[in-house]
Amino acid sequence: MDGKSPKDHREKNLKNEQLDEFRVQNTGKPLTTNQSKKLSNDQEQLKAGDRGPSLRQDFEFFEKMTHFVHEPIPERKVHARGYGAHGEFECYQSMKQFTKAGFLQEAGKKTSVFVRFSTVQGSRGSKDTARDLRCKGVKFYTEEGNYDLTTIAMPVLVNQDAMKFPDVMHAYQPEPRTGMPTAAGAHDNFWDYVANNQESFHMVLWIMSDRGILRSYRMMESWSINTYLFVNEQGVATFVRFTWKPVLGVHSLLQDEAQKIGGIDPDFHRRDLREAIDRGAYAEYELGVQLIAMEDEFKFDFDVLDPSKFWPEELVPVQPIGKMTLNRNVDNEFAELEQVAFNPANVVPGIDFSNDPVLQGRLIAYQSAQYHRLGSANFQDLPINRPICPFHNNTRQGFMRYRIDVDQVNYHENSLADNTPYTTPPEEGGYESYPKKIDGHAIRARSKSFDDFFTQPRIFWNSLTPVEKQHTIEALSYQLGKVKSESVRQQNVDMIVNVDQELAMIVADNIGVDRPSGTNVSTSTSYPSLSQANTPGYAYSLKVGVLIGNGFNSNEVTNVLNTLEKYGVFVDIVSEKLGTVTGTDGTKLKVDDTFLTTSPYLLDSLYVVGGSSNNQAKFNSDVMNFIQVAYKHYKPIGIASTGQSLLQTSEENNLAGVVFATNNQNFGEEFVSAIAQQRFWNRK
Repeated sequence: MDGKSPKDHREKNLKNEQLDEFRVQNTGKPLTTNQSKKLSNDQEQLKAGDRGPSLRQDFEFFEKMTHFVHEPIPERKVHARGYGAHGEFECYQSMKQFTKAGFLQEAGKKTSVFVRFSTVQGSRGSKDTARDLRCKGVKFYTEEGNYDLTTIAMPVLVNQDAMKFPDVMHAYQPEPRTGMPTAAGAHDNFWDYVANNQESFHMVLWIMSDRGILRSYRMMESWSINTYLFVNEQGVATFVRFTWKPVLGVHSLLQDEAQKIGGIDPDFHRRDLREAIDRGAYAEYELGVQLIAMEDEFKFDFDVLDPSKFWPEELVPVQPIGKMTLNRNVDNEFAELEQVAFNPANVVPGIDFSNDPVLQGRLIAYQSAQYHRLGSANFQDLPINRPICPFHNNTRQGFMRYRIDVDQVNYHENSLADNTPYTTPPEEGGYESYPKKIDGHAIRARSKSFDDFFTQPRIFWNSLTPVEKQHTIEALSYQLGKVKSESVRQQNVDMIVNVDQELAMIVADNIGVDRPSGTNVSTSTSYPSLSQANTPGYAYSLKVGVLIGNGFNSNEVTNVLNTLEKYGVFVDIVSEKLGTVTGTDGTKLKVDDTFLTTSPYLLDSLYVVGGSSNNQAKFNSDVMNFIQVAYKHYKPIGIASTGQSLLQTSEENNLAGVVFATNNQNFGEEFVSAIAQQRFWNRK
């Protein structure tokens, strides 16, 4: 944190300054129609007497109701459920050696951004915490126009050619006869697709890992997947892939937690992002690039154009080039998040496209999708999509055109307007496509270099810790265990054996099919960058539930709360009822939640203080329930001197990650360190 308030950051954001023109404050204003006619009654229709029929002349009712029933727009076919925020990107260093993109030319250069995170499978009304692929779209409002960088939370994609995308989404989304399951691929069609389109299993394995159920959008790593080109002023191109690395590290929920939270708080990720920004804990991500020289295109044992393969960081290092900070929440979910429109074809000079077959298809699909969803070719002039720099062209008309172009001429070339608006030479900033050589016959085919479906999934599996592997086994066993067709279950374990024989055997036993013959591909390679065990961990902005009643040790508790505040830990005071709890010296603490209104599943850690209650048995039972859930899910627990009797100890638990305050002058610091570790996998 830099000590500045949210207002200080907002004042510098050029996009937010532009949006101020469109922000409207209705509080304190008279109620009117859309034509600004003041209303005297907004509760009853115009009727023939108080018991008579309503009248057709009631235009006030007609306007209000017709607007209401026309409010919905088609939701996104994929990425329907999402959330996001405004922010800024600051360049670390000049990248002019590789690209002429203006926002990457000098260290310290700041660019306004808008970000939308999303799930893939579920509808707008689905839950945040489903096991799913997650995506992040970043719209850079640069001085050369808008640049849209779309990324996903895995470094590999489910298909190798865009022609297959409708098929995989049809299979992944709810089963067409029943519309079930929502926001989960645990059904026969999806797994039938996976077994019969085996290029897909690499990304599916990532989704079955802890990566598929992330803790927070603020802790989400994401990759561009597709291979782009950087092009510099000299016309030299370089293959590039982008990655966003969260400053807080990459952290996940357990499968049981994700399922429980989906019912307790379906908006868990949305709420987490919004609350963190409101409290000044801005979400931060470093943008990194992986660069491969054009002459090294065939240097690696994977095809650099294959979107179903990752570029190992150990072979192609990630170079940090800037940091994005999300520091302002949206004012209106529909106007900003639902109407924002991303398109990978929105690039600026210095960024171009490779022959990646998925990227090539995406360049066509997104524009058409936005026309359908937003109803007009003028969607790019909506406030959230409008660039901060002026734009001039010869497009006119279309639904909801509110820009008033006053020119006589709307074509190119012309003499009446001195051939304006005019084109701009590349050397003066005009966009010029990279003149890559194209040679070949027009055929429907796929490069044979894409055909190795199992070596990289094997490398990913090798890179996971035993705990991560166990979680992946549980996920596969759950998902495939929901499949009704024994044939589909068998086909999948017969495929999984190519990745790891032991994994396939365990899953086969768990889901009631024959163990497969054969064995896994032969590679022992592993990469530390692929395991979340190597990610940083911080206590900052994690949420601790303080379980407390009356009669607490005021001095002890106050000192601990001050320590938690010092490290930026979010504190949620939890007791039997709202109001306040009172300590031994009269100190009062405001209660944020009750045992009924929150849940141990929503908390990252517990500070167990205990205390007195009007119904002591119920109070103690509630506290012990919170402790049992937190302990079962390996979360850190701090025990105040007054709360020690509430922890049930036995020879069967080793109390790993439990910190006691009794006779411990350094309790606060030790508890913060435990919170930062987040999980204690050696706990019994």
